[in-house]
Amino acid sequence: MKRILIALSLCFISVVSLNAQKIGYINTELILNEIPEYQAAQQQLNDLADKYKAAIETEVGRIDVLYNSYQSQKSSMSSSQRATMENEIISKEKVVKEKQKIYFGEDGLMAKKSEELISPVQKRVDAAIAAVAAQDDYSIIIDLAATSGVVYKNPKCDLTQQVINILKTTIK
Repeated sequence: MKRILIALSLCFISVVSLNAQKIGYINTELILNEIPEYQAAQQQLNDLADKYKAAIETEVGRIDVLYNSYQSQKSSMSSSQRATMENEIISKEKVVKEKQKIYFGEDGLMAKKSEELISPVQKRVDAAIAAVAAQDDYSIIIDLAATSGVVYKNPKCDLTQQVINILKTTIK
């Protein structure tokens, strides 16, 4: 019984203290769409990704040709020839997987290029969000683009346009 009373008391205190704080929300997707530098960076990243995908697809196509050739000639090959051909196909597949990791892996070229191009924009957005929070004394600002499960949002608490306005005044 004491545990239930303590839990209810803590919930009540949390709700009361939460009501004393100002909470707002933003949508970073909308904000980023208003920044030409971000749009250019995204286009550059998309072009680079397409280039890397094409290179990978070319290699996969070559492996497919080699595999199909192997399948059609398999019955006329000796066991050592089959083993050699299978090892060649397997090694080429490993090379392609390694290239995919180099291009698209967690620490790959795309991740590094994304960090290089997007990080300055993200820092500006973060600074604008912090400015809005400080200016209007918000304790919490939630990003709807990054948060799933929001079931209700009051348009009066939407700070997206304020952040966009600050960014537009700081664009060179």
